[in-house]
Amino acid sequence: MGRFEQVKHKVASVQEMKERILEWKNSGEKVVFTNGCFDILHEGHVTYLAKAADFGSKLIIAINTDASVKRQGKGEERPINPESSRALILASLGFVDGVVFFDEDTPVSVIESLKPDVLVKGADYDADEKDPSGKKYIVGRETILANGGEVKTVALVEGFSTTSIVKKLKS
Repeated sequence: MGRFEQVKHKVASVQEMKERILEWKNSGEKVVFTNGCFDILHEGHVTYLAKAADFGSKLIIAINTDASVKRQGKGEERPINPESSRALILASLGFVDGVVFFDEDTPVSVIESLKPDVLVKGADYDADEKDPSGKKYIVGRETILANGGEVKTVALVEGFSTTSIVKKLKS
C-alpha cells in the first residue's frame, strides 16, 4: 500500500474504527481519543494532538462533520475546509492512527461506541468537572471512567486559533 493509501486508510467509519480498536487493545495498545473541528490546522492543533498522543500508543480523532460545525455558530464561512479535507490532513500526521466523523453536537455516542482508554481535551476544559451543564465539563467523561479509563487535559498554545486566523485573513 502506498503512502497516500495508508493515510486514506486511517479515515474510517465508527464501526471500522471500533473493530481496529478491539484488535489494538487485544495487542496491548492504549487508545487515546480526542475530538474537534480542526478546521484550519495550525501549530496549536499539532502541539495539542502530539501531546494527546503521548498519553497512549494509538490516537483516534473524531471530527465534527460540516453540518455539525455549522450548528456551532462559529460563522457563516465555517468550516473553511470540508470534512473530507480536514480528515485527510489530520490522518497525514504520523502520530494519528485513526480519524472518524461525528454529526451530532457532541461526540458522546462515538465515545460510547469506541470505548477508548484515555479521553483528552484542551485545558480550557476540566477533567474533574462533574456537572454536565458546566462550561468546562468534558463530554464522555462518565463513559471513560466507568470503563476504567482516564480523562486528561492538555495545555493550549497561546495565540493560535482558527477563529483568530480567519479574523486575520479578513482584515
